[in-house]
Amino acid sequence: MNNIFLITNKQKDPLGSYTERIKSYLSSHGVNVVCDFYNEVSTASIPDNTDCAIVLGGDGTLLRAARDMVNYGIPLLGINLGTLGYLAEIESSNIEMALSQLMAGNFTREERMMLDGTVYSAPSVIQDVALNDIVIARCGTLQMLKFDIYVNGRFLNGYSADGVIIATPTGSTGYNMSAGGPIVEPAANLIMLTPICPHTLNTRSIILSPEDEIVIDIPTVRGGLVQTLEVNFDGTHNMPLKTGDKIVIKRADSTTGILKLNSDSFLEILRKKMAE
Repeated sequence: MNNIFLITNKQKDPLGSYTERIKSYLSSHGVNVVCDFYNEVSTASIPDNTDCAIVLGGDGTLLRAARDMVNYGIPLLGINLGTLGYLAEIESSNIEMALSQLMAGNFTREERMMLDGTVYSAPSVIQDVALNDIVIARCGTLQMLKFDIYVNGRFLNGYSADGVIIATPTGSTGYNMSAGGPIVEPAANLIMLTPICPHTLNTRSIILSPEDEIVIDIPTVRGGLVQTLEVNFDGTHNMPLKTGDKIVIKRADSTTGILKLNSDSFLEILRKKMAE
């Protein structure tokens, strides 16, 4: 590791003390470090020879970095300054030890699948990606939503709920878990569909193939009322939806590389996080 791009969430490191600590340690060992304090990563500032990006903040910061850098093929290492971190595995108390491992090459790289979502909201067509999940939820006034879901062109079901989560295995421990969805080994390849507070007694999460294509239509409701809701990509990028719109979700062509320094298995990490 000779060239590292350091991304810092300034809200988590307002004085820049952790950033300077990391930069000084790496620089003292001959590593070239380029820093970016951001709300949004300026991808034009990422050097072409970057070996990896260290993301300083928490899981939310790492998710933003994954979306911003999706076309660069640069692996990410997360350092957690937040609360409960699954993606950002390095704690602030172990920074130097982790950096030493990184420079020595004592890590593994996991490729995490992502989702591609294309929103059709006339006259616009907008495409985006997500590492964790794509969520369709209500906005504004409290209201029950209705949406129709198709898988590979076949009608699956019409839902009445507060929303729906389409999640990757990486996202299984996020909003999906809070909504009662299953926890999945992050290296798996599958897509989860989890309704949010469904207005029925028998609606459960559905596990789909990673090759499946999901279409969510926003239909007209009784009385001809127009529904207003929104779609959210990884909790950082949202756009409005209304009756007549649809979103097509499938596995993205790109993946996110995550560097793992911890030798603990996913189940061991899960047990520790659940105990916190």
